Amino acid sequence: QVQVVESGGGLVQPGGSLRLSCTASGIIFSAYSMAWYRQVPGNQREWVASISTRGGSTNYRDSVKGRFTISRDNAKNTAYLRMDNLKADDTAVYYCNFYYGSDYNFWGQGTQVTVSS
Repeated sequence: QVQVVESGGGLVQPGGSLRLSCTASGIIFSAYSMAWYRQVPGNQREWVASISTRGGSTNYRDSVKGRFTISRDNAKNTAYLRMDNLKADDTAVYYCNFYYGSDYNFWGQGTQVTVSS
């Protein structure tokens, strides 16, 4: 059984930082690429960042470039999203996603990030 669990969300002031974590079990962690998404109620889920299987390649949506850093530790079966200089527009539920080809795609339950003074 595959389990994907996000953690690390919370309330932070504008300009602050958070680090989200995502663990996965029941898969060969190092074989899966991984991405972070976010969703605001009433809006579509949007892609935030992605990382290759060994972490050598990363990509970010334009609005988070220079502020967010995606990483992974395959030895710990954990991926991270470091978020700095947070803005109110970053408020959302953040989800992690592990994918392998077109047939294997697993999601976590999400963690709430609220940026507010």
